Amino acid sequence: MKTSVLSRRHLFPLVGGAAAIAAVAPGSATADSLASLRKSPALKARFVYVGTYTFPGTAPGGTHPSQALGIYVFRMNPSDGGLTPLQVEQIPNPSYLALDPSLQHLYSVNEMTDGGVSAFSINQANGTLSFVNMQPTNGQDTTHLSVQPSGQYLFAASYTSGNFQVFRINSDGSIGDMTDNFQDVGNGTGPNPARQEAPHAHQILTDFDGNHVFGVDLGADKVNVWNLDPSTGVLNPNTVPYAAIASGSGPRHMAFHPDRQHAYVLSELVSAVTVFTYDPVRAAFIWQQTISALPPDFTGSNTAAEIRIHPSGRFLYTTNRGHHSVAIFKIEPDTGELEVIGWESTRGQWPRGMNIDPSGTFLYAANQNTDNIAVFRIQPAGRLRFSTLVYTPTPVDIEFGPFA
Repeated sequence: MKTSVLSRRHLFPLVGGAAAIAAVAPGSATADSLASLRKSPALKARFVYVGTYTFPGTAPGGTHPSQALGIYVFRMNPSDGGLTPLQVEQIPNPSYLALDPSLQHLYSVNEMTDGGVSAFSINQANGTLSFVNMQPTNGQDTTHLSVQPSGQYLFAASYTSGNFQVFRINSDGSIGDMTDNFQDVGNGTGPNPARQEAPHAHQILTDFDGNHVFGVDLGADKVNVWNLDPSTGVLNPNTVPYAAIASGSGPRHMAFHPDRQHAYVLSELVSAVTVFTYDPVRAAFIWQQTISALPPDFTGSNTAAEIRIHPSGRFLYTTNRGHHSVAIFKIEPDTGELEVIGWESTRGQWPRGMNIDPSGTFLYAANQNTDNIAVFRIQPAGRLRFSTLVYTPTPVDIEFGPFA
């Protein structure tokens, strides 16, 4: 795939705009955050990868045609979390990204009517990407992918067609043959038939051990549970084959707690998080709590988008499209249940994607419709302090690569 060299015309909006905003609104560090920073090791710069919806299309929920060209490669500034542009790897609709455990290769979806997944090698010296290969998913609008912790398999979810795929990863990092393609069935029974008229595969991932695989289906109000055969790459239904989510909820994404005993499912259509006790041996879920991701006085239209857990396991964050915010929760250490801390504006519109850097220092919220990424420093008590704004077209997913 074609690689773009950034011209000065492209470079100024990315760097100059962020610098200008930082100059007029740098924020002031609180005493406790400064003390925390003094006690922790110096944060190292990383290469950062941003997935997008590309030109000339308009992103789902978008307000204008995208100007993005593919995957945007940046270098993180460890002092404020800002991003310096390095490369644009041109490829259509790489809306979601994933890296292998060794950080040698990056994978992207190609969210199109004829969906696909693509592989790239990462230059460890400068973070730049080189296209390796692309494979069709035999699914429509492939919207999510993840890599098994062993690095042997790549998983993908195709939203419109409602199917989940497994690919073998070859020794050179390229995407090999498809080993399974699970077609889900059923539909939700909630008040939004336009969104739940059929199965809609929105996410696929494993737990920390990598043997159990989970497919989140927005249309069918459930999380499929499979056991992966490591020799064949086939998904076998678990003894408990799925976890049901309340009818009409529209589950979108989920995350596992580092304690391996709790799972959190974010439901897009009702903007709520469901907390489960998780049995990692049986891969079974027991409902514990459902809590809203919106302020109680909010009356507008909203859809929830992304869910992330802080590396410490103490905090959980979700994004709201409509309220245009990050919802902040404290995780109760004994029960895993959630308590609302508050909400933080994302300084933009339609925060589809959001991620936390591996050190737990910065949170990045990608505002799809205002072409910017808001960077926040995570405070010791979990709240967010605005740091800087990075301008880049139609950002969706943010992933963290090797140290720079």
